[in-house]
Amino acid sequence: MFNHASIANLNGLEMMVYNYVIKNREKVMYMTIRELADAAQVSTTTVLRFCKKMNCDGYSEFRIRFKLYLEQEIQQPAYSGVSEIVSFFKSINNSEFDDLIDQAVRHIAGMERIIFVGAGTSGTLGKYGARFFSNVGKFSNYIDDPYYPISSDMYKNAVAIILSVSGETPEILKLASQFSLHHCKIVSITSNDVSSLAKMADFNLSYHMAQTLIQGEYNVTTQVPVVYILEVIGNKLARYCGEK
Repeated sequence: MFNHASIANLNGLEMMVYNYVIKNREKVMYMTIRELADAAQVSTTTVLRFCKKMNCDGYSEFRIRFKLYLEQEIQQPAYSGVSEIVSFFKSINNSEFDDLIDQAVRHIAGMERIIFVGAGTSGTLGKYGARFFSNVGKFSNYIDDPYYPISSDMYKNAVAIILSVSGETPEILKLASQFSLHHCKIVSITSNDVSSLAKMADFNLSYHMAQTLIQGEYNVTTQVPVVYILEVIGNKLARYCGEK
């Protein structure tokens, strides 16, 4: 029901509806459109637009299809993160997402250097990505210092794979700007395809997970989608280069 193409087509308010639905699936089946709108802090018009983008004629059809969708799911342990992760993998199990991965591979394959960039948790994943890509035969390094100086034209035939959950971290945006200035191609992996980083990138892949903050500051959004995306790109990159 929720595929990557339809989720990617949602605007910010509609994503609020989607995130509420995914996190409160047991409640939503019994909610009126007004109750859902109030709970998601949007208007009923936004809920109706969301339903349309999920290929439903209206809210009544959405509730019926959503009930069937839940009945077809394998029962999962009562852990709040499981439903989001399961929904993510269901949303990418289609040719549209495969095409996006193939596009990412083509952006990366011809470059002499691959530099993974991120800060905090994304920096740690950048380190993992660099090692994984090196393991499959594409030597890479990483930058996890958001103040790292980018001041040389050595990046002309390179691609920076920039990881950021929000796509709005000022230091990461500054690094992205410096990479662009020195003619380095940018591939970004974010949770939001309308973020500033996504707009700056030559190519962006979004995994559309709601951000989870502790104390309004510490980002603990699941990074399972990022690990999966890095690994599938790396494996396809190895096959792509091997066929050349």
